[in-house]
Amino acid sequence: MEIKFHGHSCFELSEGETTVLLDPFLKPNNPVAVATADEVDPTHIAISHGHADHIADAVGVAKRTGAHCVAIVELAKWLEGQGVGEVSDPNFGGTVEFDWGYISLVPAWHTNTIPGSEESPFSAEHGIAIGPAAGLLVKIGEATVYHAGDTCLFGDMKLIAQRSEIDVALLPIGGHYTMDRRDAAVAAELVGAGTVIPMHYDTFPAIETDSEAFRSEVESKTSSRVVLLKPGEAHTA
Repeated sequence: MEIKFHGHSCFELSEGETTVLLDPFLKPNNPVAVATADEVDPTHIAISHGHADHIADAVGVAKRTGAHCVAIVELAKWLEGQGVGEVSDPNFGGTVEFDWGYISLVPAWHTNTIPGSEESPFSAEHGIAIGPAAGLLVKIGEATVYHAGDTCLFGDMKLIAQRSEIDVALLPIGGHYTMDRRDAAVAAELVGAGTVIPMHYDTFPAIETDSEAFRSEVESKTSSRVVLLKPGEAHTA
């Protein structure tokens, strides 16, 4: 499987004819992205929650490509209301199976608001607070990827890993809106994935952090390998 990083929390997971786009946030909406929404061609889209920095390009990409979208039920219904044709609507514990593998929804501790006005995209006054946020488990072929979404550290990450045998963990490390790099290092211990790729950092000033320090801490305390990707770079799992 190829894991391509588009910056922030946006990734493409590709194997064979399948490409799953996670949390679509691309150029110019994403200030660190290299690719635009017109330069990706996913077969499927999975969304952790409705904040603008995770869903800004979901509707446009889904309509253009016909990609099958997976999101928690309330967000899935919103996507349908925006004219997206192929949508699955699991809740926590739900799994959507495909011929190439599956997408499952697991908990994440975070808020969830559909984008409001352009001037205030995270405001519930202008947008809609809609259901909880989620983490994503994506299995393509023999590899399982855990996209933790936006979350703080919580103990049930260990249970998620025990039930899923995670190969690659995508963990937020930027702090302020999610867990910081120190809590993320503990999360890496709980998950125990062979490979850890940090995300949700250095996109905006509030979430700037020391990714090298994160790598050093994780690799000194666990058997996980930390892979630091720049936007546009890829890793083969």
